[in-house]
Amino acid sequence: MGFFDLQVNGYGGVDFNGDNPDPVRVDEVCAELSRQGVDGILVTIITDSLPVMEARLKGLVQLRNRVPSLRQILRGFHIEGPFISPAEGYRGAHPIDAVITADKSVMQRLLDAADGMTRLVTLAPEQDPKMEVIQMLAESNVVVSAGHTNATPEELSTAIDAGVTMFTHFGNGCPAFLPRHDNILNRVLSLRGKIWICFIADGVHIPFFALKSYLDIVGKDRSIVVTDAISAAGLGPGTYRLGRWNLCIDKDGVAQSPDGSHLVGSTITMEASFRNLTQRLGLSDEVALRLLSDNPRKAIREPDRLPGLGVVM
Repeated sequence: MGFFDLQVNGYGGVDFNGDNPDPVRVDEVCAELSRQGVDGILVTIITDSLPVMEARLKGLVQLRNRVPSLRQILRGFHIEGPFISPAEGYRGAHPIDAVITADKSVMQRLLDAADGMTRLVTLAPEQDPKMEVIQMLAESNVVVSAGHTNATPEELSTAIDAGVTMFTHFGNGCPAFLPRHDNILNRVLSLRGKIWICFIADGVHIPFFALKSYLDIVGKDRSIVVTDAISAAGLGPGTYRLGRWNLCIDKDGVAQSPDGSHLVGSTITMEASFRNLTQRLGLSDEVALRLLSDNPRKAIREPDRLPGLGVVM
């Protein structure tokens, strides 16, 4: 089995959060991902107004039906937002005007738009105070991940009891400066035995020395590496899109907001992530593949086939 990426906003010039991804370019991107050893992705739809998120999900479902290579590699959707923290720093690149409190009817509309293909939802537990959306998703066999959150230890524990089983891109979706001890990172680490924890292994979102420490603390059997790739992934410097954002990618491939205040996704590939894990962190090929292939499949309970996929892994 190849790499399995739980967080792909775009790739190779294609923005999955755009309004009308070109089928020809999408086919080329899927072929390139396959060439790089990726055989499964979750396309990530980020926070926007409800009608926009619905339209993007419906459009991708239709696109999947038209493009066989996308049908092969797309194993479902990761809906990141809109139930995330509105607080500066924790919100990250998500637009403040579209961030809302968790609502079952809104969630159901997004699930319906995704046509049964939602596999993962990222939300902030404090935005779902009664844990109703978390329970709704867990009962529907959708994996729930905490992220873009400043949940208290009690809120995190309650959310885990309600159905949260993962934490999204640890070390990111939070301010650059945090309280010394009582912060979201240490709160999550204190619960590491109960959830999967996802990391971006580009050396930018988390310095490699810190990533090595985090992986040692969490353990290789509970850790997952994702790309959080945007349309600039696999390409060089230039100007690219992510939803509402126009992003200028520098010579080092760093994707930042236009004002430079925070990172906006990444430009790394799974192939490059594998090299970083083995060459920069010294992990064995076997352990690196566990983080990039085995663990993500286990975390979302990846089945042998999805409706309409037509192939067996």
